[in-house]
Amino acid sequence: MTANPKPPLFSCRGVRVSVEGKEIVKGVDLDIRAGEKHALMGPNGSGKSTLAAALMGHPAYEVSGEILLNGENLADLAPDERARRGLFLGFQYPVAVPGVTVASFLRAALSARLGREVPVREFRQQMQAAFEALAVPREFAGRYLNDGFSGGEKKRLEIMQMLLLEPALPLLDETDSGLDIDALKVVSAGINRATGSESGILLVTHYQRILEYVKPDVVHVFMDGRIVRTGGADLAHELEERGYDWLVDTATAGG
Repeated sequence: MTANPKPPLFSCRGVRVSVEGKEIVKGVDLDIRAGEKHALMGPNGSGKSTLAAALMGHPAYEVSGEILLNGENLADLAPDERARRGLFLGFQYPVAVPGVTVASFLRAALSARLGREVPVREFRQQMQAAFEALAVPREFAGRYLNDGFSGGEKKRLEIMQMLLLEPALPLLDETDSGLDIDALKVVSAGINRATGSESGILLVTHYQRILEYVKPDVVHVFMDGRIVRTGGADLAHELEERGYDWLVDTATAGG
């Protein structure tokens, strides 16, 4: 793993998260620089999804610590303000919104991100480019948001949002969940297309499978609410071979 001399695009310091009085995330420090892809791996129940939702500002969570994007502390901002600053959360289980079309939702999201009303013609051009990038049929635009969508369709829609919104730091929570191999390849190609030299990414996953297509620069192992090991892409392969049990003693020894 080669050191990156750039200052961090995103940092969190001493982040702790409690849900209904129970501490789930127990002190996380993390730096992500522009151009870097980070994978956060760990077993079920380790707190990975809680961390991602807390960074985005989940209102039901009690969060302490600093959350910095481009040097600005986002800790006191509402989720929509964090989104306008450049954070993006891709959900493991996106919700359906009957009555709201995909096109209407995407245009409203893009207008909010840019802070201006996006003209219809401009938006349609951008949306069509995103459809083509993810091999999505044009009639997708008129369907209600995630209503009756397959798992693959829901995940493609989230990556379409990334392509349109161009967030500084997407937080993708188990985007590979429920995808067959063909959908995984398409979604991974979209993730790679949506991330570049000016943005970073934090990809939360259980398995190494998606990391064959979205090559991580840094891999973190998350257990019992903490990052217990950090390494390069080879660490993901080691986890695939050995599982997580060999790191249990490291996790339980944390502060």
